[in-house]
Amino acid sequence: MSEKIFNERVKLKRAYESPAADDGKRVLVDRLWPRGVKKTEAAIDHWMKELAPSTELRKWFGHDPARWEEFRRRYAAEIHEHRDKLDRLRDLIREGAVTLVYSAHDEAHNDAVVLREILLRHR
Repeated sequence: MSEKIFNERVKLKRAYESPAADDGKRVLVDRLWPRGVKKTEAAIDHWMKELAPSTELRKWFGHDPARWEEFRRRYAAEIHEHRDKLDRLRDLIREGAVTLVYSAHDEAHNDAVVLREILLRHR
């Protein structure tokens, strides 16, 4: 599969945005269910809690952009401890579009951004 096609297949979307037909498989990548989002309305196909940052790392980061680079490094190390789940996610991407769903308000500094970078870099 070409790099361009692979890149286009991995999308990001906040859990508070409505599902769309072109989302493909919707994968929640947070450890906690998003507040106020009904499971019936979220249209989540897979919930991969194991690929979410650990509770300790999530609390340490606190969505502080000043800690972003260190968060990325630490989170990447955690993700690679769950190679089986990461491989399962890659398999889903090979099958078609996948939207990584997250609940953070900051669309530039969150775990889904890091996970997408890792998927695209190590496909």
